[in-house]
Amino acid sequence: MNRFISLPTQNESTVTICVTDILGDRFCIVCEDGKRVYEHVATALRAGKKVHLSFRGGEDITSAFLAEAFSRLYTNFSEEYIENSLTFTDIDPDDAADIECVIKDVKDYLNNPQQFKNAIIQAMGEDSI
Repeated sequence: MNRFISLPTQNESTVTICVTDILGDRFCIVCEDGKRVYEHVATALRAGKKVHLSFRGGEDITSAFLAEAFSRLYTNFSEEYIENSLTFTDIDPDDAADIECVIKDVKDYLNNPQQFKNAIIQAMGEDSI
């Protein structure tokens, strides 16, 4: 089953975390909010739970918000563990596609951070880093 179209099931080993409940808002735009979502997901993963991350009622989901949450996840947990333990629910197909793109970028960056730094330097100059 595609993890972007998962139907949530609850049991003692699975938890649903609703992004809008964490934020107290429907807008998913600020990096700091991505960090807050990461902290909730990471706590559940460290406890050995599978996580259904619900975007119920979420709007304006930005790549900055997503990058903050997912860069932290992929830095602190193995790719295999995340992909076996994390699914997404209540999400618009366009937002699901954005998540896929952000995750791909995060993985690419973590596999070769110097390549990204070199690209920034080339585009913006040495002082940009």
